[in-house]
Amino acid sequence: MTYHIGTPGKPWGEQEKAQWLAERHLQRSYQDEVVSQVQALAGALELVQYGALSYDPERYPLLALKSPNWQPGKPYVLVTGGMHGYETSGVQGAIAFAREKASHYGQHFNLLICPCISPWGYEVINRWNPLALDPNRSFIADSQSEEAAALQKLVADIGAAFVCHIDLHETTDSDESEFRPALAARDGKVFEPGTIPDGFYVVDNSESPQPAFQQAIVEAVAKVTHIAPADPDGTIIGSKVVAPGVIEYPLKKLGLCASVTTAPYTCTTEVYPDSPKATPAICNAAQVAAVCGALEFLLAR
Repeated sequence: MTYHIGTPGKPWGEQEKAQWLAERHLQRSYQDEVVSQVQALAGALELVQYGALSYDPERYPLLALKSPNWQPGKPYVLVTGGMHGYETSGVQGAIAFAREKASHYGQHFNLLICPCISPWGYEVINRWNPLALDPNRSFIADSQSEEAAALQKLVADIGAAFVCHIDLHETTDSDESEFRPALAARDGKVFEPGTIPDGFYVVDNSESPQPAFQQAIVEAVAKVTHIAPADPDGTIIGSKVVAPGVIEYPLKKLGLCASVTTAPYTCTTEVYPDSPKATPAICNAAQVAAVCGALEFLLAR
């Protein structure tokens, strides 16, 4: 499969990136679907604006919600969604958690909820930002991704040792039809087709795995939606399945969002919205269940 932009075997230059950007179009409203919902929670939670994207600062404020009355003795927990803008349930699941569960868990944790890290990506339903950069591979020093850099600064300015970070994602059919082919073309590589797992799975940190924590999340989500089985070779998206519904990545090495706090307990969720067994409501509920499963595990320690 050859992507329609670029020359096979040659990484994109500015001309190809400009062509790619010109083909992106607004498909939904960040203001209507995210900002308005987040602002509506400002009475129960503390609303924080931690920046704005230079692409359009008025259109793309970066918003977070904090549980009220933070106390130094409580564990700090970060929940993020919308690192990839096209992964809708990550955004709406984070908002649903804030609306439905944050008041309860805020009694036990200092919660920081960032529902949509990549607002431009949310509106154009895309994995990258306008520079054709993946924010979720950009959690490095001097990051060129505004989205990643803003979250890094927010976490650094808080100056607390977070115990847990749940990063809410989706794996979609468009990963295989659009985003992975585009990635290969951008980098001048050959696209090698893969498979899309049918169901929910999580990504642990291979540099410091927490298998019991991951299993607690999987078990909580299994009450809401089905868990992805391994492929015949024992992998999910090419990574070895280390437990039902669990794979591992080296978070820091790959510059992934889940490494931003250096928390000992981290999880990247992956919901599958294109399954015939799934609906948007099920996907959002699965994300909420994942966060709750993680926090219940921490409370039981």
